[in-house]
Amino acid sequence: MSVKILNLLPVTGDVLTPEMFKYMCKYLEPDTEVQTYQITAGPPSIECEYDEALAAPDVLRLAKQGEEDGFQAIFINCFGDPAVKAAREYVDIPVFGGFEPATHFALGLADNISIVTVMPNVVSLMEGNVSKAKLNGRIVSIRNVNIPVEELQDHEKLCKALVEQSLLAIREDGAQAIVMGCTGFVDVAERIKHDLLAEGYDVPVLEAAQSALKLCEVYAKMGLRQSRLTYMTPPERK
Repeated sequence: MSVKILNLLPVTGDVLTPEMFKYMCKYLEPDTEVQTYQITAGPPSIECEYDEALAAPDVLRLAKQGEEDGFQAIFINCFGDPAVKAAREYVDIPVFGGFEPATHFALGLADNISIVTVMPNVVSLMEGNVSKAKLNGRIVSIRNVNIPVEELQDHEKLCKALVEQSLLAIREDGAQAIVMGCTGFVDVAERIKHDLLAEGYDVPVLEAAQSALKLCEVYAKMGLRQSRLTYMTPPERK
């Protein structure tokens, strides 16, 4: 059974290169199709609650369009999960951001998990997601590399900062697995895992976009979708 997944970009910036797209789809089945829709009204990047609110209306518009266009699952391509819960109410196909898939994969690999994200102002947003997911006892820290989303192209600088923060998470916070807390952290997980192993720490490193697309694929193949007791359909209004 082939699967058709919508990769929904909740930002207006030029953030997705062909190389990034290929990396994201690395673990999908050969017959799985991924297409990208991008919002036209909203922020250039998402780095705070305000940005999420700006993006939400167009995210929901494209989510509905994606369902009508025959997609079987939607990946809202941001670790902050902007409008994910609202989209689950609005459409009848699975919807994921980056946060839930990566952290839930990590839960099966370690007791204590640390998230390493972009900027300090993203931390409180993610703390809210952790609380909503009732993962406070498992997510032991949320660290940041203090690099804006729009400056992630410097791969060497990014990897160095991610390794530094991951080592601190392990040594100071007791982390046993590391989750990359931005879907723009592309083609870094293998490097981080290698460098941590060189320091004597054999721990899993989870990349968010790959995790989310794979989970979308599995849910679509299994015919799963959100519970209407949790995500109730919005009431019709005259």
